Amino acid sequence: MFTPKARRGRPDLFTSAKTNAPVPARHAALREALVQASLDPAVRTILHVPAAPAGSAQVVDIDVVVLSRLDGRFYLDVVPARRIRLLDEEGLVQIALRELGLQQLVVTAEDLRSEPRRSNVRLAWSYKDRPVSLPLRLRILKALADEGPMELGRLLEMINSDADPSPAVMSLACSNLLELDLTHEPLSPSTMVRSRT
Repeated sequence: MFTPKARRGRPDLFTSAKTNAPVPARHAALREALVQASLDPAVRTILHVPAAPAGSAQVVDIDVVVLSRLDGRFYLDVVPARRIRLLDEEGLVQIALRELGLQQLVVTAEDLRSEPRRSNVRLAWSYKDRPVSLPLRLRILKALADEGPMELGRLLEMINSDADPSPAVMSLACSNLLELDLTHEPLSPSTMVRSRT
């Protein structure tokens, strides 16, 4: 089974360009959901909320991941990674989540295995830590700024580089500088690429 690369030093912590602090991710399904969220153009930020008040100043351990998206704030409910809580504890957690104004975003094992997204995300994420030289970064970003969104094949043809620029495009997507359409078809020359706005 594929497990996205863990952060060096602490394998239970997840980081990406959309996290402002490391997010605890002890379960492989949660880690995979975080990778998918990191490459989802609709997700703006990812953060971990360890505790929150529930009712009259009682603070409870909620241990949730919050996704800020274009359509609101959601807590990530990854079914295979759900914590088992006592009934009273679960009730307090639900009160705290309501008071935070968070909506539930359920992610099933089937969602995580959905193709072509799963394979596309894995391929793009494999370039997460690939360095991109400043001149190449600027050429890619300038092409998209000048021409607007375009197909990946056209972008790669426009970039003058001694080496294949496609790893740089994947790395820039992982850095939250570019958006790739990873859900509709396998990565190909016709995959749409746009600058992150």
